[in-house]
Amino acid sequence: MTSIHSPQQLGSAVRAARKQLALTQPQLALAAGVGVRFVVELEAGKLSVQLALVLRVIQALGGEIHITGFPEGSA
Repeated sequence: MTSIHSPQQLGSAVRAARKQLALTQPQLALAAGVGVRFVVELEAGKLSVQLALVLRVIQALGGEIHITGFPEGSA
């Protein structure tokens, strides 16, 4: 599991997963149904990205998000 504490860490994790799957940015964008520019900005750690699109990219890479530290029943 990867701990993410900043947009830059999220971008680095997405880039690493994409490269591990031998996907180009355009291929990932197509698989996730987002634009190439979105993938580029996400990997660069842009502060203002749409969460719904981030989740689509993560899902296209075979990943999922788990949140820890929240009180029980808040998920």
